[in-house]
Amino acid sequence: MSAGEQQIPPWLQEQVGRLQQLQQNLQSIMMQKQHLESEHLETERALEVLLKANDDDTVYKSAGSILVKSTKPVLVLELQEKKELANTRLTVLSKQEIRIKENLKEAEAKIREMLRGPTGQPGQKTDTPK
Repeated sequence: MSAGEQQIPPWLQEQVGRLQQLQQNLQSIMMQKQHLESEHLETERALEVLLKANDDDTVYKSAGSILVKSTKPVLVLELQEKKELANTRLTVLSKQEIRIKENLKEAEAKIREMLRGPTGQPGQKTDTPK
């Protein structure tokens, strides 16, 4: 086969590039979502343990690589806010994931349609009638 037979038309290259970009975006969102779900679960577990503690128990929170003394009510509030924020971010990521999956389906369908040979595309072969 010659190099000319291997060449992909520019209009198809553009659509394939768009499809690849959508796939990368989806992968990125899914990784963010997985990380956030893990963080959310960790926050829930910490909140459960903290709620079992007595109000006058000494509690600490992590601040980087050190622990800082705090109070149960303050930590409960912080963890509840962190959990709520994670829920909101998860909702947003889920909506983005759905939208990108829909865009991927559309892009794949468009590429399939282009490959089937609609007329009007430069350099494209059309199927012969049977």
